Amino acid sequence: MKTPMLIGFALGASIVLSTATLADEITIAVAGPITGGESAFGRQMKNGAEMAVEQLNASGGVLGKKLALDIEDDACDPKQARSVAEKVAAARIPFVAGHFCSSSSIPASEAYADGGVLQITPASTNPLFTERKLWNVARVCGRDDQQGQVAAQYIAKQFNGKNIAILNDKTTYGKGLADETKKALNKAGIIEKMYESYNKGDKDFNAIVSRLKRDNIDLVYVGGYHQEAGLILRQMRDQGLKTILMSGDALADKEYASITGAAGAGTLFTFGPDPRKKTTAAAIVDKFRAKNIDPEGYTLYTYAAVQVWTQAVTKVGTIDPKKVMDTIKAGSWDTVIGTLQYDAKGDIKQLDYVVYRWDDKGGYSETNPTAF
Repeated sequence: MKTPMLIGFALGASIVLSTATLADEITIAVAGPITGGESAFGRQMKNGAEMAVEQLNASGGVLGKKLALDIEDDACDPKQARSVAEKVAAARIPFVAGHFCSSSSIPASEAYADGGVLQITPASTNPLFTERKLWNVARVCGRDDQQGQVAAQYIAKQFNGKNIAILNDKTTYGKGLADETKKALNKAGIIEKMYESYNKGDKDFNAIVSRLKRDNIDLVYVGGYHQEAGLILRQMRDQGLKTILMSGDALADKEYASITGAAGAGTLFTFGPDPRKKTTAAAIVDKFRAKNIDPEGYTLYTYAAVQVWTQAVTKVGTIDPKKVMDTIKAGSWDTVIGTLQYDAKGDIKQLDYVVYRWDDKGGYSETNPTAF
């Protein structure tokens, strides 16, 4: 009996292994936080990968075979991510779209490299991911040193002479992004009045908010994820602060607005140009919306990661991971987020970051691009 296209992450490695070896199917994987605090982004990745597999299979599959999808949960935990990577490698799955958190992608990438798995992350932005000269890594998103530069340019233009604070959650992603933003700000001659860290998962930020109030902070830059950023914003407003909160791409999910309510209006964050508005994504966006799915955040980035792999496989005529990666780095790939080309490290050459602003209706849009 033919194995169903979607293989639940809880079904175990034995099922994945049997599926990966079926002659009429090629199994690929998507790995991210299906559970845990970042599950909103895991949902985005799962939606993107499922739609990509569905559309590819409808058009004949890859190399004459249908694709099956293995969905793996790392809960944004580095140890669990490493275990996922070892499981995927043992199943001889040639490609994974993942992970979300940089603290997961980085340790997982080493197990994938050892196990012969090509990894394209839709979302991990820490520069270290592609700076270790691993043969198997690439991404379809930008890097923290890029979005930190854009954030700093915006702050320098719009908040010149104001009091700036920088917070981070001590994670690979959060601290890395905060440090890149701080570096770019300092280079521009702006010295933050406050630099502080907190623990991911914290709920009570009143001590930090009291310091923000004491120092008359006009803008607080938060290197971290949307749950804590949302709580910081709420607790600032509870203490009467009108301080603007700015952060990175981890605020690109409507769950942020569900935490802040209307108080989140005015929050700023950096993210790539909205892929939902690209002409290259129009047809696929319609297919998502027909299923009542808003392909926000990293949904279309995950779709694009699968596209890059499948187009390279088709071009080279094999799923051999090293041959496919060589082809990816040498080629140009048309995806829902635009045409992508790669450097030798596995970073894309084209992506720019822009600044978004949340509104009081639970949505966000790009700020005036001529404003900075």
